[in-house]
Amino acid sequence: MNWAEKQEKDFTITASKMTIAINAIFLQKGQLEGYGYFVQEIVRRWVAQYPQHQFVLVFDRPADPLFRFADNVTLVEVGPPARHALGFLYWYNLRLLMALRKYKPDVLVQPYGFCSITTSIPQLMVVHDLSFKHYPQFVPVYHRWFYQLFTGSFIHKATQLATVSDFSAKDIIQQYPKAAGKTNIVYSAAKPFFQPLDYEAKAAVKAQYANDCEYFLFTGGIHPRKNLLNLLKAFSVFKKWQRSNMKLLVVGRKAWQYEDVLEKLSTYKFRDDVVLLDYLDEQALAKITASAYAAVYPSFWEGFGVPIVEAMQSGVPIITANTSAMPETGGDAALYADPADPNTIGQLMIQIYRDEQLRSRLITKGLEQAQRFSWERTANLLWQSLEKAMG
Repeated sequence: MNWAEKQEKDFTITASKMTIAINAIFLQKGQLEGYGYFVQEIVRRWVAQYPQHQFVLVFDRPADPLFRFADNVTLVEVGPPARHALGFLYWYNLRLLMALRKYKPDVLVQPYGFCSITTSIPQLMVVHDLSFKHYPQFVPVYHRWFYQLFTGSFIHKATQLATVSDFSAKDIIQQYPKAAGKTNIVYSAAKPFFQPLDYEAKAAVKAQYANDCEYFLFTGGIHPRKNLLNLLKAFSVFKKWQRSNMKLLVVGRKAWQYEDVLEKLSTYKFRDDVVLLDYLDEQALAKITASAYAAVYPSFWEGFGVPIVEAMQSGVPIITANTSAMPETGGDAALYADPADPNTIGQLMIQIYRDEQLRSRLITKGLEQAQRFSWERTANLLWQSLEKAMG
């Protein structure tokens, strides 16, 4: 079956009623990021498409009613919060399973790269990437230890695996040969309201956030893997060669080891042209994305790269890294650079600023490339993976 046939294939409707348990610990109101958005968009579509099935969403802290998407959804809180290595083991292998006895699920969806190694329930595990294998220095030591010690066991235990790119699928199988034969590519997507804006709407956003100036946009947590320090160096290259009032907007929460970035930013030569916006709700982020002159996403490693699709879908050209899955996501609609080479990133920023025809071509190609990805397609493919896990 080719790609187009997969995309157009309808959901296979399972005749008998099922109970589907879903690990929902990353569904936290006001704090949704990559994993949380992925689960929200999938579950929202599943519960509407399959009202005959029951969906049990399991949280490790109080569950907000916002995530009870339909009448066939049950929200279950199972403490204590699982946010460290020993907590993971206890929650996944004891507390979660004790809570599920009441509901007797037919399948358990684990969307975050962990699963239970003690349950007999069929499990569908989503592995977004193996960045800890390639950049262990970007992972807190206890989490790194946990990933390295248990990921092989999780992959062996899971009935089926899903991942978000062809690149990640190949990487998973290369690193863990037991994943061969049960790894499915489901992709990811941007929300449909990431759309181009008209001139007046863009002007209002620039007035609110960028002092009426054009701006480059970076979206992502302040975290070493996201490579913000090299982006600041690249922005310096741009400023050195261009007499421009261009700003750099950074949208994302302060994650791990953010102090180093903030310290360097305090003495940064172009500090007045950098705007830190922290975490924003998705509607505000969509407007800021669509109003950018260009987006720059030089992350060292990604299993997919959702901000790339958000920019393309919004009619904004994108500069990103030439590593991991990012060239697969961006196709021929992006400009690529070595994420460790801020000079090249800066030169691409200059190029896209000077060459309006290039910018226009990237916008057109980006809108076309973004059409390859949708949450409907991802939900469809992940449901097929779930049915495989059911045998």
